[in-house]
Amino acid sequence: MRSSTDRRNFAVGPRNGGAAVKGVTQRVHSPDQSRNDPLEDDVQAFLIDEDQLHTFDDLTKVNPVTPATVLKCLQARYSLKVFYTHAGCTLVALNPFQPIPDLYSVDVMKEYHYATQPQEFKPHIFIVAEEAYRNVQGQLEPVNQSLVVSGESGAGKTWTSRCLMKYYATVAASAQAVSSQDAVERIERRVLDSNPLMEAFGNACTLRNNNSSRFGKYIQLQMNRAQLLVGASVQTYLLEKTRVACQPANERNFHIFYQMMKGATDEQRTDWKMPQDQCFVWLPNCEKQIEEDGFLETAEAMVHLGIDAERQRQIFRVLAGILQLGNVSFCSSTNESQPCDLDQDSEDFLQRAGELLGVPAEELCRCLRVRTLKAGKQNVLKPCSQAECGVRRDCLAKVIYGQLFEWLVTFINSCICADQSKWCNFIGVLDVYGFECFQINNLEQLCINYANEKLQQHFVAHYLRAQQEEYVSEGLEWSFIKYQDNQSCLDLLEGSPISVFSLLNEESRLNRASDSTALRGRLEKELGGNGNICWDKFSKVPHFTVAHYAGKVSYQLEGMVEKNKDPVPPELIGLLEKSDNLLLHEIFSDKETEIPHSKGLSRVTVISKFKNSLENLMKLLLTTAPHYTRCIKPNSDCRPLTFKNREVILQLEACGIVETIHISAAGFPIRIPLKSFVQRYGPIGKCSTSSRLDPDPDAESTNVLQQEVEKLVRVALQHNVSCDERRSLVHCGKTKVFLTQPMLDLLEDHRGKILSRCAFTIQCCWLRHQRRRRLARRQSATLIQAAVRSWLVRKQIRRWNGAASVIQNTWKKWRALLKSLAEAELDEAEDLAADDSPALSAVVRERGSVQLSSFQEPVPVRGWPMGLALASAPSITVSLTATGFQKMISVMTSLNLPSRRGEYKVETNQYKQGLASIRARPRGSVKLHYQRSPLLYADMQPDLKSNVTGFNEILLEKTL
Repeated sequence: MRSSTDRRNFAVGPRNGGAAVKGVTQRVHSPDQSRNDPLEDDVQAFLIDEDQLHTFDDLTKVNPVTPATVLKCLQARYSLKVFYTHAGCTLVALNPFQPIPDLYSVDVMKEYHYATQPQEFKPHIFIVAEEAYRNVQGQLEPVNQSLVVSGESGAGKTWTSRCLMKYYATVAASAQAVSSQDAVERIERRVLDSNPLMEAFGNACTLRNNNSSRFGKYIQLQMNRAQLLVGASVQTYLLEKTRVACQPANERNFHIFYQMMKGATDEQRTDWKMPQDQCFVWLPNCEKQIEEDGFLETAEAMVHLGIDAERQRQIFRVLAGILQLGNVSFCSSTNESQPCDLDQDSEDFLQRAGELLGVPAEELCRCLRVRTLKAGKQNVLKPCSQAECGVRRDCLAKVIYGQLFEWLVTFINSCICADQSKWCNFIGVLDVYGFECFQINNLEQLCINYANEKLQQHFVAHYLRAQQEEYVSEGLEWSFIKYQDNQSCLDLLEGSPISVFSLLNEESRLNRASDSTALRGRLEKELGGNGNICWDKFSKVPHFTVAHYAGKVSYQLEGMVEKNKDPVPPELIGLLEKSDNLLLHEIFSDKETEIPHSKGLSRVTVISKFKNSLENLMKLLLTTAPHYTRCIKPNSDCRPLTFKNREVILQLEACGIVETIHISAAGFPIRIPLKSFVQRYGPIGKCSTSSRLDPDPDAESTNVLQQEVEKLVRVALQHNVSCDERRSLVHCGKTKVFLTQPMLDLLEDHRGKILSRCAFTIQCCWLRHQRRRRLARRQSATLIQAAVRSWLVRKQIRRWNGAASVIQNTWKKWRALLKSLAEAELDEAEDLAADDSPALSAVVRERGSVQLSSFQEPVPVRGWPMGLALASAPSITVSLTATGFQKMISVMTSLNLPSRRGEYKVETNQYKQGLASIRARPRGSVKLHYQRSPLLYADMQPDLKSNVTGFNEILLEKTL
């Protein structure tokens, strides 16, 4: 049971937006807790409610702000798989060391991109990306943006940079480019494909990270005036060339070599002279399988960037030649005046290396074993020792790989970089090697940590120091916060006149063999008074220790001067210039390389070149608006979802996260110039009923602008807050207005409401105008349609009247003709009295006739084109004669004459109880109608009706 003293009342500080909860009784940890616990009582008051720690999406809401409270908050969020947290102006990203589904999908990108206030969403790297993109769209000075991704090796910087590039390639793609496959391949696809290609050639698997960047890169994503992605350019810094020939213990070479070994086809292996069972000295840990060993992805990226099959073959043959060169070893000669001998198996490797690199094997062997010295105008050949032969072999491999990497970067830039006239702004993504500290550290680690010192100094100068200096200059009441300034460490490394770099460069320019012990003594003599450098007096290895912002690192002096010289024997360069490999010939001959040929250029050291390029980078960063992302490594073993407190808290203290939170929480993170503030929030005063303002956006007087700002602030706050609360929300400085996020939200809310009312008024006026115009157009259209329709109706009626007249006249003539034919069809008295048949008319004669042969005298049967009738007569046998096939067929069809073995029998309608139009036995001609007739409407069955009158009564009679 806990005692009553375990129950205490604590005032819990601002949480979840700053709301204070007072007088909440909570149970604290037992007082039996170890006294060595770094948590103090005020920290415990916050930590007792650990169930709510994961809800703090911004570390500025933590109260009190200490490394322990920040650590606990991050640990609580990490355990719930929440990996991003705001820390004022900085985004803290924890590496989960495992794939997280749907965390970086295209739908999530669009969700953040189309959000009205992305800051209201959960913390994400896309919020930083979207903020930079909207700054470019809003043309806020400075327009160009930089996304600085920093952290230790293995913290996730490369993955974060990859996500940023994918985000901009998605949201900044034009609609026309999506429909045009050529545009997609030219811009977005090539920008994305450049990343895996550079990672294959520039990244390696180290003890701390499976995909560690062994070079620094700054990628400029180029935007046009419509803020659409039109191109990109890549700047690289300090490739770790020594890894080609010397890999630290339990680490690997660059990814591209392992990709070739594991992904090449049998045909490619034959071309590269790499048998399946061959082992290479420079490829340790081949059995390790990592995700980056994807050869097909690298080859596909080459194709998308425009590297054809032949050029790919040349690249891979050069890389295979470097691997074969690594298997060449030397042994000491018995005669010191003679060059070193090759090992027993090295001749075959040397022969393969010469063929792959396109140089004669004999000349390659001579250049590796014999050094050419200039004595006046003569060249003197001097045999090299076994160690010197190995150094020359390694130097040849490093210079080939270094120049190949630079050619690849240049080629990528030529593919993805847009013309200067097509882009006006850019968003830069900086991904540099993280802070490194190994058991053995040399020149590479010194340069890498120096670059991290420069970035930390940029962060301190831009945010921490600039914040406090600006508060003082603007007249704010400010309590200064102590922060870690690394300027003294930078003075030690690069200061003037004496520094570590100056002493190393001076030693490198001397034409003598370097002495690490003497160099250590000189460093101790010249720089012993600097508190950032020290030595271990009990160590026998020459070294010096530098106190960096992230911790102390001991650097070994052995071989540092030689690496700084980076000597390249001129005979090796001359050999490569004559290579049959077109790519090597182009690199070392067709274009100017940075390899010095003269004695004067040899004074340019590795440190000097790296320092100059880094200074240019810092100048570029100073002209842009920076956005910081701090990547934190939860554990050094790269195990998924494993959080080690000590390792994380060291990184938090090293990168100044706690100081950043202090300043962001206590200060005013948002500052707007007075004139811009009045221009943006002036509508609040104009539309307010409590105070009428008439701000003049063009007023240049500071006093006038300050008065207008004060009025706007009073209107926004509506006199509902005290003076102290107002001072904590907003402060009007000499040239800027300093705001907190709640005050900015309040101003934006007022402005949004006013703009909504204005927009509603404008919409009403516009809709009224549109309706009036629509009504006028409708009335005009109605009048036009009525006129056109009346004209069309009149025209149609005129046509109908004319057509009706023609039809009536024609019909009347036709009816008259039919009537005359019907009258002529009946047997009149004149026809019966006549002895001779009347003469046939021309029409009847033309249509043909049929002869009936059963009578004593043939009776002509005339075929008419418009009838169906036959005289009432017994069955008779007829013989038909007709002129014309069609006339005969029509007569036969009309008379219904069935075929009986070649004979024809005429069956009259009398047998079918039909009607006949002739009542008497025909004496003369019988008229047949086999088409339509005036008798068409005759009554066909008069026996069914009681009354038969009229014309039918005269013509028809009942037949039995």
